[in-house]
Amino acid sequence: MDLLDTLTAKGLRGEVPTREEALAVLATTDDELLDVVAAAGKVRRRWFGRRVKLNYLVNLKSGLCPEDCSYCSQRLGSKAEILKYTWLKPDQAADAARAGVAGGAKRVCLVASGRGPTDRDIDRVTDTMAAIKDADPEVEICVCLGLLSDNQAERLKAAGADAYNHNLNTSENTYGAITKTHTYADRVDTVQKAHGAGLSACSGLIAGMGETDEDLVDVVFALRELGSDSVPVNFLIPFEGTPLAKEWNLTPQRCLRILAMVRFVNPDTEVRIAGGREVHLRTMQPLGLHIANSIFLGDYLTSEGQAGQTDLDMIKDAGFEVEGAGEATLPRHRADVAAAATGSGCGTAASACGSGGGCGPCGGHEHAPLAGTAPAPASEGADGANGELRDDLVKVRRRGAGTELAPNA
Repeated sequence: MDLLDTLTAKGLRGEVPTREEALAVLATTDDELLDVVAAAGKVRRRWFGRRVKLNYLVNLKSGLCPEDCSYCSQRLGSKAEILKYTWLKPDQAADAARAGVAGGAKRVCLVASGRGPTDRDIDRVTDTMAAIKDADPEVEICVCLGLLSDNQAERLKAAGADAYNHNLNTSENTYGAITKTHTYADRVDTVQKAHGAGLSACSGLIAGMGETDEDLVDVVFALRELGSDSVPVNFLIPFEGTPLAKEWNLTPQRCLRILAMVRFVNPDTEVRIAGGREVHLRTMQPLGLHIANSIFLGDYLTSEGQAGQTDLDMIKDAGFEVEGAGEATLPRHRADVAAAATGSGCGTAASACGSGGGCGPCGGHEHAPLAGTAPAPASEGADGANGELRDDLVKVRRRGAGTELAPNA
């Protein structure tokens, strides 16, 4: 079809489509789905070959967050039965990180719940990064601590952080409908602080909160303009006990169209399938690898992912290979742009956290979709019947960081 030919040609040249073309991708039919995946796959292979970057999450502090993000299982007032614990000690976090690196993860993402870090929190994370780097000097570290104050990004950079994650999550127009305790502008400011300090900026979105196609396109173009080196695409994990738990608006086909749209708008930028891929893509996860070039390995912050070995088998069986520690993630020209923007060396650039809330995979419970929007129709039998929670799909994390059980990596 003419649309896909145009998008493929633009993507191969590293050009960005128009908003109208991006919206048209989301409007394609299921009959056209494989053509959409194939077109996005050509663009993905042009810039990233068949490499898949593996990232591993370590939840340094879980639950008890004062923010009211409707999608988040760690939010203020959440009744989700997730793990709740205060800061892990540096050696505990290093042990957790070691499991991910042993499984093939190139980047470790250190995440802590909360509005933003205190100076003491920055000291804690600095000590944790040192412990991780002592064990593996080559590992990349992304930090996700919420809203940053002045000079905190610079301190993280000086301590050895490679990237900072802070997701925009949804469009500016609808952000106020999901969070009241901070603003969209606050999030933009934090991403800019991180980028300005020389950290690789990682910022993405959450799909499935009742947003419109226009909202999705708005946030993806905003991320492009913000200079995000890495764009994690999260699919809402609806946790019982949080405001969006009945929001089962996604099908595997819808998720693939969203991923394709993100790839066309970000042809030469890392696109990661983040939280919710097992829940919403399910058996169609391998098709997602033809579009995205990065995933999280094993478990997430508050929910369980599929077995790490299953992830590795999926990558191999689909004809892809795990990106090595010595390989640059971004294509050279894109890495040069990132380096110029941050004043840092080219390095391996791009990746990081993100899978819900400020960073990790969060969810929700009975609440209306975003103001002024209507929930997307779910395919019959694809998700929960009549909006009921799929308890067989959403599993609260009970292992790994903060527990005495071995992590899934």
